[in-house]
Amino acid sequence: MRLDNYSNPIFNEQDLFDAIYQGQSLDGEIIVEELTPNILNLENQIGNKFCLYSPTNITIEDFDKINQNKWFMPEEYQLFDIIDWLYSKCSTIEQKIRVAEELDAFADRDMIMLLKWLKYFVDTMEKNNIVWGIGRGSSVASYVLYLIGVHSIDSMKYNLDWREFLR
Repeated sequence: MRLDNYSNPIFNEQDLFDAIYQGQSLDGEIIVEELTPNILNLENQIGNKFCLYSPTNITIEDFDKINQNKWFMPEEYQLFDIIDWLYSKCSTIEQKIRVAEELDAFADRDMIMLLKWLKYFVDTMEKNNIVWGIGRGSSVASYVLYLIGVHSIDSMKYNLDWREFLR
């Protein structure tokens, strides 16, 4: 088995049979170098669909850009207005200014959907009584992440520069 430029495994016939004999699970889309009669027979026997590898000319940067908006979260979070919600958590003008500055930086990096996903993630952990850490690293400099609940450090209280996180 080898990996393509995007770290997808590409199997040849021998790789597939070795994987089956070793008891490996072959779930999902399996990419093969060629569709031989043995592979087509195997496809019928195990019920997997094998896809023929075809190299693409897409750059890794373009591939990343295409996939950056494929977030696995409920539709209600995808449609959630995280910006209004964050402003609603602010009680002072200083907090609103800080949130505006950070949101501009998140928007410049096309990361607003990430904030929605983090809100979903934190809500899911809270709903399932999952404990996570107080916070660590440069992320504690972000007041927006504090409001979402990613960490418990009020960066405004400790006068932490949010630019430390989004360098």
